[in-house]
Amino acid sequence: MNFMSVKAETNPLLPKLKVCGLTVPDQIEELISMKVDFLGFIFYEKSPRYVLNHLKLEDISKINHHGKTGVFVNAEIDLIVQIAEKAGLNLIQLHGDESEGFIIELRQKLQRDIKIIKVIRIGNNDQETRKKIENTMSSHRSIVDFFLFDTDGKAFGGTGKPFDWTLLNELDIPLPYLLSGGISEENVEDINLLKQKPLAVDINSKFEIEPGNKDLEKIKKLYHKSPKGTI
Repeated sequence: MNFMSVKAETNPLLPKLKVCGLTVPDQIEELISMKVDFLGFIFYEKSPRYVLNHLKLEDISKINHHGKTGVFVNAEIDLIVQIAEKAGLNLIQLHGDESEGFIIELRQKLQRDIKIIKVIRIGNNDQETRKKIENTMSSHRSIVDFFLFDTDGKAFGGTGKPFDWTLLNELDIPLPYLLSGGISEENVEDINLLKQKPLAVDINSKFEIEPGNKDLEKIKKLYHKSPKGTI
């Protein structure tokens, strides 16, 4: 199955689902059985969801899924490439301050079928912020496959808080994008207010019992909010 294929034939605008910060094998298998589109594994040692504290790269490589996503923050290129190969990753999510030159070199060293997601962190909804986002999208549109918009915070990683999504309606987003940052059962339907819908929503802390330990019942409830298991 191609992870870019549309889950619901009746409405191609409904987003896919990415669950990030996974650490528990049984939960991963359950999410696969639910046909979740993207599985996120965090390779950032300072994260409370650092996957290598729980799983080996060999364990991740054995997971049979088309959307295994490795999340990295300012990691060395050779380390990303090594982990991608040993864990059998399908996508690389860059959540730090990686430069254009960094991404170009990474692209050259990665296997050709591995996709790259560039995270754009959003704080205030003002003209300066919009201009910065526009510049980033313009300079990265030809070297990455997807953008991911997340809430800016003092540290790298999720804040559990949403940014002002209406800002996205003022942008011309040139690539498919994922939406992250405090997505919950209460606000997920606000995605309908967006003119350009996300390829996927990226959930994490709002659907956990504790860091890395997912609340599968909450995820199922979100997953089944609309027909055919779409969000």
